[in-house]
Amino acid sequence: MSLVLAIDTATDFGSVAVGEPGNVAAELEFTQRRHASELMPSIVAALGSTGCGFSDLSHIVVADGPGSFTGLRIGFATARGILRELPSLELFTAPSMLGLAFVARKAGDGAVAALYDALRGDVFGAVYSFKAESVITDLAPTIGTVESLRQRSAVKPAVVVGDGALLYRETARDWAGCEPVGPPDLVPKASALIDLLALDGAVIRIANLEEFEPQYGRAFLCSKTRIFG
Repeated sequence: MSLVLAIDTATDFGSVAVGEPGNVAAELEFTQRRHASELMPSIVAALGSTGCGFSDLSHIVVADGPGSFTGLRIGFATARGILRELPSLELFTAPSMLGLAFVARKAGDGAVAALYDALRGDVFGAVYSFKAESVITDLAPTIGTVESLRQRSAVKPAVVVGDGALLYRETARDWAGCEPVGPPDLVPKASALIDLLALDGAVIRIANLEEFEPQYGRAFLCSKTRIFG
């Protein structure tokens, strides 16, 4: 695998990274929902810091939702623009919550539950376990209260992470038996998406970006005809 560009704009904490699995060469972060103005300059800067350009890329991996509608659209629109100029690139995607769980996997010996605030008392949530060369989806991305996700999960996580975990700290603590971890100490990182390319079951290859729609969040997850997971 050659040089990979990773983009995560699914939440308030945006980032880009350049490298290959096990060797991330550059990563830049931007916050406060400045994704539209900061994303492309950050990509150019990250590539430039490695002495490479867009023509050196072989893959792009973009964080999918559920997450911010605007953020996801910005991320995938940027990837679409790059692919139009460089159609030979391969495009992959993975849930941003999976990337966050991967970052947090060393915080406890066991599964990781990742929770994003979904408003109205709900969270977007998923539970993942990591093996040496693979990821197991214990609970696919879904929406509900923290307690409802706890009841639906077949495993007890070693740690619960994300802004949703901090928002509902007491329930998250009861679920895992330890304090939850979230921003600013732990946020999604594009570099995790690069490393996920090396794990079986972690990413999905997108054959046609023009026909692909990100998993935007509540409307998608609550759809009776397109339930996620």
